[in-house]
Amino acid sequence: MIELKNVTKLYGKVIGVNDFTLTLEAGAYGLLGPNGAGKSTLLNLITGQLQPTLGSVRVLGRSPRNHAELFRHLGYCPGGEGMYSEVSGYDWVCYLQRLQGMSAKQSRIAATSSLELVGMSSAMNRPISSYSRGMRQRTKLAQAIAHNPDFLILDEPFNGLDPIGRHELTTVLLDWIGLGKSLLFASHLLHEIESITQSFLLICGGRLLASGTAEEVHTMMVGLPNEVAIRTESPYELASRLMQEHVAESVTVKGEIVTISTRNPAVLYEKLPAWLQDWGLAVSEMRSADESLQALFNSLMKMHRGEL
Repeated sequence: MIELKNVTKLYGKVIGVNDFTLTLEAGAYGLLGPNGAGKSTLLNLITGQLQPTLGSVRVLGRSPRNHAELFRHLGYCPGGEGMYSEVSGYDWVCYLQRLQGMSAKQSRIAATSSLELVGMSSAMNRPISSYSRGMRQRTKLAQAIAHNPDFLILDEPFNGLDPIGRHELTTVLLDWIGLGKSLLFASHLLHEIESITQSFLLICGGRLLASGTAEEVHTMMVGLPNEVAIRTESPYELASRLMQEHVAESVTVKGEIVTISTRNPAVLYEKLPAWLQDWGLAVSEMRSADESLQALFNSLMKMHRGEL
């Protein structure tokens, strides 16, 4: 489905993608990386909107650059918004389907069907300027799927959606995959991708750092520092006791939050409930210290540099 060979994209002296080599068969994949990791640059190379400085890009066996016939097999939901505020969502989706080569009648049928599918049927005749951010996201997805492409490419599609909208969009995408269609989904949040697929590509600094299933990624991270944040009314006592149990590499306290760096979080998760009961301490919240997974990518970058 996708083949990149030693692809580098430079913006002047800034590296967007760095010596990227990747081959993907048809299927559903999550492209995971922190903001600024190079995800959008990579997607723009795959859709032919950017030309690589070095290397080659092939999609479905062909170069995507200025290839109108190939693009009829692709659906793209960009992270940015290039929408016309004074036209309706329906007219905007219709127009983009005409660019795909549909007749006026075909485009009207496709636009109506796709907007209904993403939950925009009641608002599709309103001007886009009246839409919320979540409604604009839905409309962008509608134009990406209206021509029934084989391969759907999504750049942060959950941005601006409320929990109900996220659930509905997840259902649409799972149904899409169930039809045997292919999908590449970019996000900086692990749980967004895990709700859609278990096949991951981890990217940071314009480099592909790792790939595989969620289980394989977690296995690879065993032994690397993990940060866990715990909220308690007795932060200094909790920090002291955890250090005495030798479960933490380091502990910091800020207000009611105790942040623990540990190479074996499984032991912490297993033993903490009993410890808290024995110590008479109460915890109101426990979470990964960094939802964007920046710490995970920092560790992977250090692995690539031989620092871990």
